Order: sequence, then C-alpha cells, then structure tokens
Amino acid sequence: MLPGLFAQQLVAWYQTNKRDLPWRTTHDPYKIWLSEVILQQTRVAQGLPYYQKFVAQYPTVADLANAPEEEVMRLWQGLGYYTRARNMHACARIVTTQLNGQFPDNYQDLLRLKGIGKYTAAAIASIAYQEPVPVVDGNVYRVLARVFGVEADITSTQGIKVFFELAQSLVPQENVDLYNQAIMEFGALQCAPAKPRCHSCIFKEYCIAFHTAKQHALPVKTKKVKIRQRFFHYLVLQHDNKLYMKRRDEKDIWAGLYDFYLIETTQLQEALPAEDAFAATLQRLQASINLTPKLNKHVLTHQRLYIHFFHVQATDALMAELAPWLRQAGAKAFAVDVTQKLPKPTLINNFLEKEFYS
Repeated sequence: MLPGLFAQQLVAWYQTNKRDLPWRTTHDPYKIWLSEVILQQTRVAQGLPYYQKFVAQYPTVADLANAPEEEVMRLWQGLGYYTRARNMHACARIVTTQLNGQFPDNYQDLLRLKGIGKYTAAAIASIAYQEPVPVVDGNVYRVLARVFGVEADITSTQGIKVFFELAQSLVPQENVDLYNQAIMEFGALQCAPAKPRCHSCIFKEYCIAFHTAKQHALPVKTKKVKIRQRFFHYLVLQHDNKLYMKRRDEKDIWAGLYDFYLIETTQLQEALPAEDAFAATLQRLQASINLTPKLNKHVLTHQRLYIHFFHVQATDALMAELAPWLRQAGAKAFAVDVTQKLPKPTLINNFLEKEFYS
C-alpha cells in the first residue's frame, strides 16, 4: 500500500469520524502538551474532565508553574500515575523560568524537557508546529502491525525501531497534525484491541491481519508485566475532630500524597500487626480500635493492594504516649474538613468520603 494513499485515507476517515474534543481545536503547544500528559494511560472519557479543570484553573503554562504543588496534586487526584503530575508541574516551571514561557518548536528540543518522552514530543511537534515526525503509541502500534502485517515484538528494542521507521515512512509532509491525530483516533475507535471493526474498515482490502485472521495476534508483545502483591494496614488515628495524616515520600507509590500511618506486612491480617511498635503501644494501652469490615482492593499497573483500615479513637492520655511515634512518622493533625483539600490516593479519599465526609 502506498504511503500517500494510507495517509490520505486516514485523514479522510478522521474528518468524518473524529470525536469532538477540545484539544483538537487548538495549536497551542501548552494545551496539546497538557492533554497528552493527562491522556497517557488514561481513557478519554476519564481524562476529559481533568483537562477541562486544568485549563480552567491554569489557562497558561505560567499559571501552572506558579501553582503550589499540593494544589496541582489535589486537582490531579483520581487520575493515578502521580509521577506524571509532578513531572508536568516541574516541566511547566522549566518552560516558564528558563524558556521565557515558550515550548520548544521542534521534536529534539522538546525531548529535553522533564517528563516529555518520544510520543509526547512528537505529538506537540507535529500538532503545534507541523513537524513531520510520527507519533507511536499503543494505538499506532496496533494499526501498523495489523494493516502491514508487522510481527516484530513491540516490547523489544529492534521491534520499536522497526515500527518507528515504518511510522516515519508514512508521515505526510502536509497536514501532519491531522494525520497523527487520525492514526491515533483510528486505533482507538476502528482498529480497537479486542473488537476491531474489520468489516467497515477503510483498509479491509489491504489489511494483512484481516486477510490472515491475525487481528488478535498482532501486535506481538511478549514481555509480561510482573504483578506485585502488597498488604496494607492503615491506622486511622482520630483525636477530637482531627485526623493524623502524613505526606508520602518519593521512594514509593503515591509520592507527595497524603495517607495514614501505614503498616505493611507480607500477608493480610485481620488484627492489628503486633510486630509494629506503634501498633503494640496502642494494644498495650488498650486503645479503642475498630477494624473497618470491608477489605479494600486497589489495582495499579504493576501492583495489587489489599487494604484494611483500623480506626483508632484516641484519648488525651493516649495522644501523649503516641506523640513521639507520630513525630517520627511525620504524621500531623488535620481537621476533618481540611483533609478534603489534601491530595490523596483514590482509595484514601474513598475511605474518607464514606467514613468522615458523608
């Protein structure tokens, strides 16, 4: 199939079938970048309201750069992959302070910015600046693998190179912005992962996967993600109308977000883990401890979390005993209404919504 025909048919399909999305009506590199960061590993339906909130709250990159980190993280809450939000904020500050508020106008310079990888750099360069560089994401891998019958492994170095070279050969010199958006949209709507709409496909005549019945075998992806299981036991310490929460450090999931005192074990326990010195102190002092009945499960890309919450009603005497432990853990007292404004992991926010905010 000739590259020019492929691009021409894709763009024609896109102009008829594309979804009406706000980032498709702009060539502003800031808004294009914002949409791409939000939509990484996020469905459009979930990402759209976040995009709208961020654009409303931070109309320019300088507005985002000047915002407090906790405010940015709070607005991001619920999207997951919180490293994206921290990198986004850091990138905004670099663009504002070092680049006079202007995003670079080419692929190579965009790649030098924090948190911007090849896909995002290509999206900004092509859509905002019409640079003929291909976007290659999961949707694009799928379309190219199926239509052209490419069996190179997309998780291998060689496979990534093969697909990039093919993608580069197909990029037109004109209407690059439309073409790149078209191939991504085609993969999302037409050449879908589980149920591709082959019989109404514009490439049905040429598609190798369709003619060889390999739609579900392509693209080839051999590396499997290893799933780690973790068991969390949260101590929800309440004194009067205040809850004790701490900011998570940079070495684990949810860095920069707030949660409770955490005891992690190698297996789930129905009782408070006695091997933890803080927990042992609570039991020695006969603190009022209630296990929230429901076992909470939380799924991350590489981890499965199993969580119990232990609600501790603390007296003045108990607080005096616990003060050194709380200082060491970095836990601070927050009025319940104030905790609503703190950036929190979704599972923590859901717990608070049910137990304290309703």
